[in-house]
Amino acid sequence: MMEAGGRKLRVAHWRLGEKSDHPPVLFFNGIGANIEAVAPLAERLTERGFIMFDMPGTGNSPEPTWPYNPFTMSWTASRILEQLGVKQVDVMGVSWGGAMAQHFALQHPRRTRRLVLVATTAGMLMVPGNPAALSKMTDPRRYIDAKFMNEHFATLYGGMTKDPSGKSKHIGRLKPPTPRGYVYQLLAMLGWTSLPALPFIGKETLVMMGDDDQIVPLINGKILAGMIPNATLEVFEGGGHLFLLTHADESVASLRKFLDAPATDAEERRAA
Repeated sequence: MMEAGGRKLRVAHWRLGEKSDHPPVLFFNGIGANIEAVAPLAERLTERGFIMFDMPGTGNSPEPTWPYNPFTMSWTASRILEQLGVKQVDVMGVSWGGAMAQHFALQHPRRTRRLVLVATTAGMLMVPGNPAALSKMTDPRRYIDAKFMNEHFATLYGGMTKDPSGKSKHIGRLKPPTPRGYVYQLLAMLGWTSLPALPFIGKETLVMMGDDDQIVPLINGKILAGMIPNATLEVFEGGGHLFLLTHADESVASLRKFLDAPATDAEERRAA
């Protein structure tokens, strides 16, 4: 547990004390998701550090007492990095966390080296997904009722994993957010959009999307990649909203290829 930005948050980090040629990854999770949901990804990226935290009211972070927004949570994340002694990170976010990652990169450009946006949108100005999936996405039973989650997993996330045990493993890692925590996460992005600011994201950016995502259709990734100057779009065939986990091998290979690529001329000029 760490105190940052006036909040107490549960923070997880991997390999920060180990020597590495790569900056750590700062990861922003999807709405309502706890650290354990994405821990397998952190554990696979063995050559670099990894940092993420439970949002207020999710996982083991205490319930929020007052609302927050992308600005305040980006500032809070920067305070966490300061306490951990980390100056620069590669910023990554999935779904709701992808919007947070965009905002962090815009608010803290000096702390951000590269940006990875996964199954996400430009905020409120987005192309909506399958109504059946969206209605179940907002149903709190998906966190507290394993039977409900099991029955509607394909509708919710598409792109089912080839490993039959993958679904049950993911469900087993989830911990339901508090009602207030979940509502405050929804409210945090109310009215928020990055669309006008996307041309000013001056970072090398990888946009990763699944072509079977029922919640965030592929067109949203095409919009992001088209408006961010130094962006590359990678589409995962058969990937749903959880392709980061269901297509783990391909996802990790893509991340390594992007994050390990030599610095561009623009990045070298900024570093100088």
